Amino acid sequence: MRTSIATGLGALAACQLATTRPSFEPVPEARHAEVRLPRAEATRLLAEALREDSVPVALAEPRDGYVVTPWFDSTGVAASPDIGTGVVRVRGWVEPARVGSSELIVETVYRPMLDPSLPERELERAVAPDHPVAVRVDSVLARLARRYEGEFRGGR
Repeated sequence: MRTSIATGLGALAACQLATTRPSFEPVPEARHAEVRLPRAEATRLLAEALREDSVPVALAEPRDGYVVTPWFDSTGVAASPDIGTGVVRVRGWVEPARVGSSELIVETVYRPMLDPSLPERELERAVAPDHPVAVRVDSVLARLARRYEGEFRGGR
């Protein structure tokens, strides 16, 4: 009895309950790419590539496989969340894929309206594929896929 309690407590203590990832999934229009890299390395390289392409990454957490920007305009300048496609946010999830590979799932969203009665996520919509930031995100994903023996698949 004591052994099973100690084992259970040990297992519970080993669990990492804190995460930087949000509780929601990417929007269905999120862009996808696969790279032959482990999750932590893929996360780090995704954040670096976005920064190199003027996408201002605010947080890159390799352990969680998550990258997020502040709200910013299409020139890369941080801005307050506003309505319309002029101010966007980019989020990236990095998931384990085939052995030795990771799937990069990256969304670019905007808010078409502000409504304090709704949760913020419910107000977010994917930008059009030809939006300047979406084009840059696609370019980053395609470049990473080419460089790390992967595949850029675009949307689902």
